[in-house]
This record gives sequence, C-alpha cells and structure tokens, in this order.
Amino acid sequence: MEMGWLLWGTAVLLLLHVLMVLSPTVNFALRISFYCLLCLVASALAAVACLLVNGGRTVKNMRIIKAVVKTFKYFFGLRFEVKGLENFKVEGPALIVSNHQSVLDMMGLMEVLPDNCVQVGKKELMYMGSVGLIMYLGGVIFINRKSTSSAKMVMSEVAKTMVAENVKVWVYPEGTRNCTGDLLPFKKGAFHLAVQAQVPVIPVVYSSFTSFYNPKTKLFTSGKIKVEVLPPIETKGLTSDDVTDLSDRCFSTMRETLFRLSGHP
Repeated sequence: MEMGWLLWGTAVLLLLHVLMVLSPTVNFALRISFYCLLCLVASALAAVACLLVNGGRTVKNMRIIKAVVKTFKYFFGLRFEVKGLENFKVEGPALIVSNHQSVLDMMGLMEVLPDNCVQVGKKELMYMGSVGLIMYLGGVIFINRKSTSSAKMVMSEVAKTMVAENVKVWVYPEGTRNCTGDLLPFKKGAFHLAVQAQVPVIPVVYSSFTSFYNPKTKLFTSGKIKVEVLPPIETKGLTSDDVTDLSDRCFSTMRETLFRLSGHP
C-alpha cells in the first residue's frame, strides 16, 4: 500500500513538472499558489515568534519578519543586486518612496528594509489572515483609501509619529501595483507628509520585473532584480506650495533610474 502511494505521488509530481515546462499558464498558477501558501504559513510562524520575542505590535518585529521573508527568494530563483544602502543612514526620521510592481514586492522590500521603518498599506490588507496579522504586529500603518478625509487624518498622525518616535516610513506613491515597466503618476499624499514633518525623502527604485514576471502573459520564472537607494531629497524649509515640485522631481529621478536599471532606452 505504501509503495502504491509513493508511486502515485511520484507520478503526480512528474506530471506537474511536465505541465509546468509545457504550459506557462500552469507554471504561473502553481508558482503563484505556492507563493501565497508560503506567505500564509511563514506569516503564521513569524507571528508566533513576534509575540514570544516582543509581546505584541511593534516596529521591532520587522527584524523577525525581514529574516523570514529574505529566504523566499531561494524558492523562486530570484537574485538581488543592491546599491546605495548608505543613503538610508540619515539622522532622524525620513520618508522612503519606491515603485510598486506586484505581489512580489514584499521580497524586494524586506531585502533592503532599514531598521526602525514602518510601511503604509491599504486597510484591506489587514483582513488577509495570517498575512494581515503579521503586518499588524510589524507596525504597518493602515489607511482607508476610499475615505479621503480618513486617509488625510491618518497621514497627519503619521507625520507626528515619525518625528516623535524617530521612525522611517515607507510609502508607494503610485498608489497601486503597476507591472508595465514604467511608473504611474505619483499621488501627492506622501510628499505632503514629508513636507509637513520636514523630513527628507529617500527614493528607492527596483528594476522592472517584466523580464521574469508578468501576470498578463502568465510569465513567472527566475530572474535578477536591481535595487538602488538614491540620495535623500531634503524638505526643510519647504511648504505645501512646494509639494508638486517635490513630487515631480522625485518622479523624474525615479523614472530615469528605473529605465537605467531595467536596460530600457
């Protein structure tokens, strides 16, 4: 009986392997399913570790989460080439902005995440089972994007918290995932936050995933991701009248860097 189950199991694994090789759609579905399962299981285990070590919700838990997520790349054959980490070494709080491409961004985020840094995410993520739990325990700041007044109020509190607790805040100014190889127009909220708190803006750019990951074409293979942390942009002395110019400068610099890292003209 045991030999029969072993043979059946081997046959199923071989069939799945053949289907993955022959069908990009099957390959994509299986790899994404495995990624989602890995996130759920790893989040549940990390949540236990966070509660045992730090006792509850705190940005200190990000060290544990980072250590766990940094192992994910080995499952998917992803390699990271990182430059400019020294630009995170600014005195006091800062706002970090980066491009937002896909569900795989979490791996890129944890690859370079500096200490004492929290992220801003949409409120819906809080209800994603163990993933939502680990985000909560890690200190992620949830905002309701459907309510402009609520989002502004939260961001105003974030500005105060940044200065009072000396933390860095990570924001995706595009506002949504964008796997086109280009940038979407930036929303101004993050830059209002930086000006209100009078903290520097640190741009982080990830090369395009399109050579190895594209949901539209069902592409998901191994690949290399180039990451560059750009020099901080100071906001001291700026007012709300300067927000548009600050946003435009940041967009232009990040877009140019994105194209360079991705090998685009």
